[in-house]
Amino acid sequence: MNHVLVTGGAGFIGSCFVRQWLAEEKAGVVNLDRLTYAGNLDSLNAVANDPRHVFRQGDIADSSLVAGLLDEFRPRAVVNLAAESHVDRSIDGPAAFMRTNIMGTFQLLEAALAYWRGL
Repeated sequence: MNHVLVTGGAGFIGSCFVRQWLAEEKAGVVNLDRLTYAGNLDSLNAVANDPRHVFRQGDIADSSLVAGLLDEFRPRAVVNLAAESHVDRSIDGPAAFMRTNIMGTFQLLEAALAYWRGL
């Protein structure tokens, strides 16, 4: 089956994207989310039984996990919606924001580049 990899797919914007994608497209979704304070699996109840939706709990900063998902599902696109997004939390704990929003995105891009080069 043809897939897209969506990161942050249990968050507010990510879950809306996943539900809309599955309503309009034939391709499946591999949904990677760490399920932090912003992730909510209940927002995906409408697609819970859709065989085109594959959920994996994990971190975009985990390069071996991301590389494994890319290798296993061979997605045609990566949609990165994973982010630490609550500004008040960034003031109290900036390290988590830097880890996800900067380093996590960098690791995701590196894995996607390696995957693309191997096509």
